[in-house]
Amino acid sequence: MRIRKATQQDLHSIMQLYENARAFMREHGNPGQWGTTYPPQNMIETDIRFGNLYVCIEKDTIEAVFFYKDGIDPTYLKIYDGQWKNDAPYGVVHRITSSGKVKGAASFCLDWAFSQCGNLKIDTHENNIVMQNMLKKNGFTYCGRIYIDNGGERLAFQKDSQYPEESLEAILLSYKVSPNRTFIYALISSTHFSNPSFPLFRHRS
Repeated sequence: MRIRKATQQDLHSIMQLYENARAFMREHGNPGQWGTTYPPQNMIETDIRFGNLYVCIEKDTIEAVFFYKDGIDPTYLKIYDGQWKNDAPYGVVHRITSSGKVKGAASFCLDWAFSQCGNLKIDTHENNIVMQNMLKKNGFTYCGRIYIDNGGERLAFQKDSQYPEESLEAILLSYKVSPNRTFIYALISSTHFSNPSFPLFRHRS
């Protein structure tokens, strides 16, 4: 699988994925999250135009789609009945769905998004049990409740790195490695790096 930015040529396939997702939600006790029309096509066209919509490709077929962006999300400025794990810069994922035909496609998208920022926030509906379970499986922690633009309540989740970026950068520099942000985020999202026996730590005195 691979991730790339969505284009206007992908629009039909993307809207079909969202239509299928709404049907899946209705069938699994969550008819209210996306209703019958969300996300509207003009929103998706805007996401594409601003370069914030991504697709997951497997064998030349779009198997998943999601919104990703670095920076402050206004709906995350206030959180209730809990708190975010940190106040560090973060990325956000919205409107993620998959075809269901390729196992792990949605998780692959979340892994990619986390590799871009090392500190990822996302929200979902309280009735979207499937999504909640997937987020927990992928290392996200429930942080509290937020309210979206239409007043709807959502459950907020966050995944951050076990190793703060500043600490990791100091370690890499001690090895005379000059890391850039992309390299750091890719490294901290690695499952191998979370292992205490990772060579970078095992050989340090």
